[in-house]
Amino acid sequence: MNHLHLLHLLVLLPIVRSAPLDLLQGALGALVLLGVTLIARRIAGHYARRAHEAGRTDLMELPFELVSRTTGVFLVAVAVFTGLQLLHLPPRGRELIDTTITVIAFWQLGVWASVAVNWWFERSRRTRHAEDRAATSSLAVIAFIAKALVWVMIVLMTLENLGVNITTLVAGLGVGGVAVALALQNILGDLFASLSITFDQPFFVGDSISVDAFSGTVEHIGIKSTRLQSISGEQIVISNADLLKSRLRNYGRMTERRVLFTVGVTYETPVELLEQIPPLVREIVQGIADTRFDRCHFANHSAASLDFEIVYHVLTADYTRHMDIQQQIHLKLHREFARRGIEFAYPTQRLLMERAGAARPPPPQESG
Repeated sequence: MNHLHLLHLLVLLPIVRSAPLDLLQGALGALVLLGVTLIARRIAGHYARRAHEAGRTDLMELPFELVSRTTGVFLVAVAVFTGLQLLHLPPRGRELIDTTITVIAFWQLGVWASVAVNWWFERSRRTRHAEDRAATSSLAVIAFIAKALVWVMIVLMTLENLGVNITTLVAGLGVGGVAVALALQNILGDLFASLSITFDQPFFVGDSISVDAFSGTVEHIGIKSTRLQSISGEQIVISNADLLKSRLRNYGRMTERRVLFTVGVTYETPVELLEQIPPLVREIVQGIADTRFDRCHFANHSAASLDFEIVYHVLTADYTRHMDIQQQIHLKLHREFARRGIEFAYPTQRLLMERAGAARPPPPQESG
């Protein structure tokens, strides 16, 4: 059908029933309009670039962004269509021109809609990221779905204007879509998993998470996969479906950290010194900022030590701060134990030696 339209247009041009003056006026009108629109697009593009570099996201910037992204094909089509209005065309030619400009306008609308979605995504990302980090994770997926729906509608409207029965086409696509869905079920599974992550928000960009044996900071949540930056520096890519099936630890939502460790002292430590250890540990922990002491108990008689179990909370999720506090506690324990004469236990074995010929106790007598 497209070839037939082009053929009609080529046949139509030599038989345009217009006076030379009308042809000249139409051509001049088309050229003037094209020049004005090109200049307007250039000015709007310059203003849009300056607004983008300055980080301005006001709603008044959107029209300039849309004008700057107007395609040259659409501008030429509008100019030619305006110029042809001054000519006397047969009905068939008028219909052909109307169809052509309508199809071009539909595709320009698709471009404008995509630009508007991208502008909204960028504006939302800049304004919400500082307050709601989940927006960065979900907006990209929402923007992708919105643009996909826009272009599906553009294609359907274009086909309808070209005379295609879209009802039959949609029905055929539905049957074929089942086969495609079965063939691409893994990809579609990741797509729906990304939607689940977007709306359920188990994590978002910037969170530190652990998945099975992998740990890292979330860099990007995509349509098919999520990318992590590991502690050792490499990038870890995990499919969204696998993420939803795994047991996941989100350290980004940790408000405080519980710490448990054990201190062992030697069996030779007097009971009086053992009694001093719990209050000593309490004093050390409570004297450090960002901590909350929980407990310290003489918990176990192990093979080579008397074990004290200590529990405290770090009132921040910062891992570096947690390690600084733990280091302070251990150093102060060493100083206080040395001052009081309490020795830390270490793995030892005690051997009992018997001298040759030494008297041995008699074996027990059997009764009866």
